[in-house]
Amino acid sequence: MPAAAPLRLVVADDSVLLREGLVRLFDEAGFETVGAFGDAESLLEALPDLAPDVAVLDVRMPPTFRDEGVRAALALRSAFPTIGVLLLSQYVEGTYAQELLASGRGGTGYLLKDRIASLEELRDAVTRIAAGGTVLDPEVVRELLVRRTDPLAALTPRERDVLTLMAEGRTNAAIGARLVIGVGAVEKNVTSIFQKLGLEDSGDDHRRVLAVLAYLQR
Repeated sequence: MPAAAPLRLVVADDSVLLREGLVRLFDEAGFETVGAFGDAESLLEALPDLAPDVAVLDVRMPPTFRDEGVRAALALRSAFPTIGVLLLSQYVEGTYAQELLASGRGGTGYLLKDRIASLEELRDAVTRIAAGGTVLDPEVVRELLVRRTDPLAALTPRERDVLTLMAEGRTNAAIGARLVIGVGAVEKNVTSIFQKLGLEDSGDDHRRVLAVLAYLQR
């Protein structure tokens, strides 16, 4: 009986050392890396020709080093739902983990780079994700549990700043001036705050009051 073909992986990480290190680790683990990229956009462009089983992405990559890996993972899962996704990060980014898990699909993982203790652990995680399982670092699980009991925990630091100034009764223009950002950026943050707090669209003024009440209760 012929041996099963090795799992095919693609890797995206802007650090050359980390990227090449992952490729070597995956090779040692018995996987085949069919593509390695320094940014998420390049990975997405090449994906249709590579047919991987699992995509391994850093969370923060060029050009903004904020959430490119997560955006790529969400786009990937939408276009290629059978490809597993493993996010690797140096930090617990609960908001990003929540976004990736929101669809309820399996084949998803979120691990912290510094907490992967062995090659066997990495091999097991990739294999489980390829089989449709979900793999989460315990620190990520704890963060997600906190977010279930504290809705404000889902807000980004910028959104918290905006909500704090909203609670002071400042207008969007005043908030923008205080944070040195445009009014459009303030409006996007305010909309995101409403969505994350589950405030239905019943008029921005009303939702603004409810968001401030949530902030004050916290």
